[in-house]
Amino acid sequence: MEVRIGIINAGRELSFETSSSASEIEAAVAAALAKPTGHLTLTDDKGKTYIVPTAALGFIEVGNEESRRVGFVA
Repeated sequence: MEVRIGIINAGRELSFETSSSASEIEAAVAAALAKPTGHLTLTDDKGKTYIVPTAALGFIEVGNEESRRVGFVA
C-alpha cells in the first residue's frame, strides 16, 4: 500500500510503501487525531518508522501500489 503524507510548511511529502491495509492506516490516523497533542506513527516495508505530530499533518493519501510495467508498451 502506498502512503503519502503532506506536512504543513514543508516543501516535500513523505512517501513510502507499507504492508498495512487502508483500514489499519485509517484507524491509526483517527487515533492520532483524537489526541490534541498526539502524533502519527507508521512503519514502512523496510522497517523504517515515521513519526509525525498531528498538528503538522496537511494530508494523508492512501492508495494501492500500481503495477510497474517493464519493457515497451505498444
